[in-house]
This record gives sequence, C-alpha cells and structure tokens, in this order.
Amino acid sequence: MPDRGICRFLAPRKDPPVFLAPARPTRRLSRRLLQLYAGLALYGASSAFLVRAGLGLDPWDVFHQGIAERTGWSIGTVSVAVGALVLLLWIPLRQRPGLGTLSNVLAVGLTMDATLAVLPDVHGALAQAALLGAGIVLNGVATGLYIAACFGAGPRDGLMTGLHRRTGRSLRLVRTGMELTVLVAGVLLGGTAGVGTVAYALAIGPLSQLFLRVFALPQQPAAPAATPAASPATTPATSPAAAPEPAAACSA
Repeated sequence: MPDRGICRFLAPRKDPPVFLAPARPTRRLSRRLLQLYAGLALYGASSAFLVRAGLGLDPWDVFHQGIAERTGWSIGTVSVAVGALVLLLWIPLRQRPGLGTLSNVLAVGLTMDATLAVLPDVHGALAQAALLGAGIVLNGVATGLYIAACFGAGPRDGLMTGLHRRTGRSLRLVRTGMELTVLVAGVLLGGTAGVGTVAYALAIGPLSQLFLRVFALPQQPAAPAATPAASPATTPATSPAAAPEPAAACSA
C-alpha cells in the first residue's frame, strides 16, 4: 500500500520453509490483489452474517444499521456512503488513500448487501449463536487477508491513525473513542447492539493478529551487500555486518 502505517506492524514469519522460492514481482502483485479483494468480499459477507444472527453488530455496523433504519437505505449502501464521508475527513489529516482504501469503501458494502439478499433469517438461540461465531471468525480471516495485502488502510482505520498522528493520543485511546462514539450514536438511531457486539469486541483483536500472520506475504531476499575484508580481529562469522537486518513485513 502507499500508506503502510498498519502493515509495518506485521511481524515477518520466522524460519520460512526452505522449499519456498522467492516470489516473482508479478506473482507477488497477483497474490496481493487476490488477498485484497477476497478479504474485502469476505468482510462484507461476514458482516452480513452478524446482521442475520441478530445478536448485535460491531460498533460501526450498529451505526450503519441505525442510519439505515432512519433513511430506508440498505445497510450496505449506508456503509458505502459513510465510508466516503469518512474518507473526506482524511483531507485535513493529510492522509493518502491507496487502492485498498478506495476498494474498501465500495466492496464491503456491496458484498454485504449481496450476501443479505441470499442469506435467510435464522431462528433459535443455537442457530443465531452459530451464525454469530462464524461471522466473527470469518471477519478475522477477512481482516488478515486484506490488511496483509498492503494496499492501504480502510477509511475508518486511516481516520484512526490520522487522528493519532495529529493529536498525539495513543492508538488505543483514539480507536476506543471512535468506536464508543459510533456505537452510542448507532444505538440511539435504532441499531442492534447486544451480546454479539461484546463478543466481537473481545474476539476480533486476537483473531486479526492470528490471521495477519497467517496471510503475511513471503519475504523477498534482500540484495547481498558488499562485505569488507575481514580483519584479523573480526571474521565473517562474528562481524556485525554479517547479521541480516529484519525484512519489512509489507515490502512492495
């Protein structure tokens, strides 16, 4: 992504299998694009699972659902509109959108509406709980896929990192403040918050961290650096220059 603020926090995998050949640039780009759009589509679908479960949505979708109740729009359409408005807030924060940012605005809402069109309502506590659990896990998978592709932060995540840089407040504080604000506003507008909202809040962090590592891109080998001639006091095995620098997690 042009904006790698989130990607740079991804830790590269340790001890990659020796049988993996270095990825060619074209193949690497194809994989990144596949991860991006698969992740965004899965994110929209998993959000639809939470809607159909009826046990509570994540804070932003509580807000989207509340607006949808008031306007008569579909929740996916509201998600697209809110994403576009949030993106406008990047301008004073001097954030730069990437392909993933613009794709996020459109793809998540569209796939959410498409999934809701074919996914029936569920009834009974067991079926609702199963659909809720599936939605949360798939949301974590989707987050790992599209963020690890490194094509740019989503509009809401970019707003968080932009406010963090401009205010000097911690990311945790900024994110908590944003999500509490949209959650309260969404509930007041008629959105659904409940046990699913709490379960999502507790589970999505660990799940996202897990799947970010699972879908991290293979590291490309760095170009060999010229090694100065070893002095009698320093051999290549013990020279500080012999220790490779850790590769960036989201190198292009």
